[in-house]
Amino acid sequence: MALVGKSIVVTGEVRSTEHLSVECRVDGPILCEGGTVTIGESGVVNGDVVALDITVFGRSSGQLIATEMVDIRPGAVVTGVVIAPGFILHNGASFNGRVDPLRLDAALSVVRFQRKQRDSKAV
Repeated sequence: MALVGKSIVVTGEVRSTEHLSVECRVDGPILCEGGTVTIGESGVVNGDVVALDITVFGRSSGQLIATEMVDIRPGAVVTGVVIAPGFILHNGASFNGRVDPLRLDAALSVVRFQRKQRDSKAV
């Protein structure tokens, strides 16, 4: 599991092929299609998150796209759209947005297209 610590600020896209625990601030998308993303209590993500499972203890603003489950824990603050077949909102969590479990395939296609566009510009 990769851990991104509290004192770090990341601006731009984060990609991981292993499970990722975010304790820092990330301004940009996080792509971890084959693993899980955990946004820790001190973690702040301003951007889309794509993963197998997403668990939020901290703050998130953007789309949360999971192929299995999004879990928003007590004390978490989430603003945006959740696209996942499974969704858990615990007592004590704050969620301002909408849940759309039926658009998963379309959302993943858009994310993959956007990633290819960014990759082609980087070359």
